[in-house]
Amino acid sequence: MSCRGLHLFAFGSSLTSAYWNGAATYYRGLYKHLHRLGYRITFAEPDIYDRQRHRDFAADPPFARCRVYRSRAELEGLLREAGEADLIVKHSGVGADDDYLAAAVPAAAAAAACGARPRTVFWDVDAPATLAELEGSPRHPLRRGLAAYDYVFTYGGGPPVMARYRRLGARACYPIYNGLDPETHFPAPPREAWRADLVFLGHRLPDREARVRHFFLGAAARAPRQRFLLAGEGWGELELPANVARCGFVAPDAHNELNASARLVLNVNRDAMAQAGFSPPTRIFEAAGAGAAIVSDAWAGMGLFFEPGREILLAASPEAIAAHLAELSPEAARRLGRRARDRALAEHTYARRARRVDEILRAPEADLAAPQLALAR
Repeated sequence: MSCRGLHLFAFGSSLTSAYWNGAATYYRGLYKHLHRLGYRITFAEPDIYDRQRHRDFAADPPFARCRVYRSRAELEGLLREAGEADLIVKHSGVGADDDYLAAAVPAAAAAAACGARPRTVFWDVDAPATLAELEGSPRHPLRRGLAAYDYVFTYGGGPPVMARYRRLGARACYPIYNGLDPETHFPAPPREAWRADLVFLGHRLPDREARVRHFFLGAAARAPRQRFLLAGEGWGELELPANVARCGFVAPDAHNELNASARLVLNVNRDAMAQAGFSPPTRIFEAAGAGAAIVSDAWAGMGLFFEPGREILLAASPEAIAAHLAELSPEAARRLGRRARDRALAEHTYARRARRVDEILRAPEADLAAPQLALAR
């Protein structure tokens, strides 16, 4: 079955703004390249968290039509429109009316007035958190209606997450991992104000803060002569050591400069993501695209994406991060970054991820009943 030219109607947190919205880069990379494969994209997002005052696009992005809704009545109108599409996507973490949408999307597909019923996708951008919620709440609207979705996509988690979704009744579960877009993520000149030996970029969230304190601030305490930079929203009131600076929110179009300004870029997965494994976040691929050297906390499955020691450094403790900083010369860091960029361009672009989505959607519908055990890279 060909999917080229099909209309995909998605409900998600925001395509227009990355403000308090870590999924924006993922959305943009995938929908941009699905659009290039011939899909028509409509993306509906709620007007919440002041995101429309921090838009990254003055108008809609060239690859999607964006619809911003401000009330339940407007949302219901968009659901009726979605029923006329070929594929309806409900992303996790929309931030408003999530439980309502979990049931309303399959219902909108079932109520389609004419033609074939739209297929439906639950597309999870935070699988460990979603699964913990579903497994702890037997009457959760999504858990009760998960089998009504034709597909579940996740942006990480590998075989453990796939198996958990299947146990909850998912008809088919496929990981569609984060990646990079070489038109967006590329080497850039450093910004002098952001010069550092180690930089971490991430918003302050409850399940992230403890690990940032442990790995990032712990390394800073053990390497007092090294310069550290903490970037992202919410860290303004955190007491920092003298060798740690902060720079607040960094817009997506400045991420390349930020990554280029440090000798090492630190990735710290949130606790649930680290436990699940197989969950490389957007930041790893952004940094690789910029040719930056990366050090990451260790978790299962990293070797599927980058070769430890050759393309990425791993650290199980703040002491290990401090040791990397002491041992890694600027030239060695540049070599590490070049190898990570080469690997990412060869295997981890959003163009490849979009082709994988297209491949799944074009598969015969009978294949949905088969166990989905292989990793989708």
